[in-house]
Amino acid sequence: MTDQPATIATPTTARMIIGGASVDAADGQTFEVTNPATGGVIATAPMGGREDVNRAVAAARKAFEDPKGWSSWSASKRGRTLAKLSSLVKANLEELARLESRNGGKPISGARGETLGVSLVFEYYAGAANKVFGQTIPVSKPGLDITLREPIGVVGLIVPWNFPLLMAAWKLGPALAAGNTCILKPASYTPLTALRLGELALEAGFPPGVLNVVTGPGGTAGASIAAHPEIGKVAFTGETTTGQEIMRLAAGNVKKISLELGGKSPNIVFADADLDKFARESPYAVFDNSGQDCCARSRIFVERSAHEQVVEAFVAATRNVKVGDPEDDATEMGSLVSFRQRDRVAEYIAIGQDEGAALVCGGDAPADPALAAGAYLMPTVFDAVTNEMRIAREEIFGPVVSIIPFDTEEEAIRLANATPYGLSGSVWSRDIGKALRTARALQAGVLSVNSNSSVHTEAPFGGYKMSGIGRELGMSAIDMYTETKNIFIDLS
Repeated sequence: MTDQPATIATPTTARMIIGGASVDAADGQTFEVTNPATGGVIATAPMGGREDVNRAVAAARKAFEDPKGWSSWSASKRGRTLAKLSSLVKANLEELARLESRNGGKPISGARGETLGVSLVFEYYAGAANKVFGQTIPVSKPGLDITLREPIGVVGLIVPWNFPLLMAAWKLGPALAAGNTCILKPASYTPLTALRLGELALEAGFPPGVLNVVTGPGGTAGASIAAHPEIGKVAFTGETTTGQEIMRLAAGNVKKISLELGGKSPNIVFADADLDKFARESPYAVFDNSGQDCCARSRIFVERSAHEQVVEAFVAATRNVKVGDPEDDATEMGSLVSFRQRDRVAEYIAIGQDEGAALVCGGDAPADPALAAGAYLMPTVFDAVTNEMRIAREEIFGPVVSIIPFDTEEEAIRLANATPYGLSGSVWSRDIGKALRTARALQAGVLSVNSNSSVHTEAPFGGYKMSGIGRELGMSAIDMYTETKNIFIDLS
């Protein structure tokens, strides 16, 4: 497998947004953006670097320090502007979804749902903007002690390629509601919807410099954001080794960081569970977005007495997942984000076979010749997996699931926790006591019982261990974008 896309359409020229203006990279360099489902180049984008980040920081700093600017607006006015952005996202939903689908290879139905989710995130934080408040605290000395919640200043937001528009909204919503100014850097694979969002923000009435969008490689543009001394906080979603490097770079000015990193989430199935419901719903918990999801339940732990039944039912449901052209409304799984990512996942499939796991479903490219030009792989199921195998320990980030049997509740918990990650997971049982005991014992930040639903706009999202630092979504996210100032007034 090689990464040699052929141009199939006239590319569009995209430009960055800095200080309210559409601009090219300072040195004029560009890179190609491809559609992984066809291999065709669909756009060229500016290859931003250190100088472009410097320009964006200067614009964001000017906007933040403007005495009549964004951070000085009333919280209600900021909320109304976020609500306008929410409405514009909804009004342009089909355009944004098509762009997201073409850029990332994801099914158009999923892209529409994610774009609607973006609108709902901005709607939520529009309502949250005027609900950021401090406390009055009784202290031992005669006086009044109060706290204020204040914006940090300029914040850098680095988002991944798997859910580019949605992850941007998760970070922008609370950051903007709190009064910060932002520099958004999308992944190089998928920059197009972030750039369009920047245009919609200007249309919504955000002052120039409040939202700047810089495109370019993580090693230059991303590293410059993480290290910049005038950026007070950086939020990153992506793989764990990059998150570790961001921590090192951010140490220079001890900037605040929040990280949402990798995962190897468990799906624990007890024999007393509703096995039909599990088998019907769980393929989409790992194969949605072609498995390119840090919450993907890629390790299925099954109580041994139900193992054979679960494998049979899960494989049957997996074979019904429709892999196809992302622009087809019936498609449930599109291509991977790139040929490079497809090759990486294919290598893991070969590793699993070499380790002795039983390949019971998938493992190769689709047979449909119409899909031959794209970065496709079929949903893949391994059985007879042990927790020591690489396919069970390492994040594959593709449509691959490992099934591992267990005998007792204690063993299921021990196996599920035997990973450096701790992001998400599910527990399936009709015994609510057992389900809650297991959920409480799992070292993960976001869990569900008899469901695979991990993400709710109103509830905190984040991981334990090497899955990250901090929480996104809900009111918890506001904490990551504010400073708490304590003021004591002597009344003696």
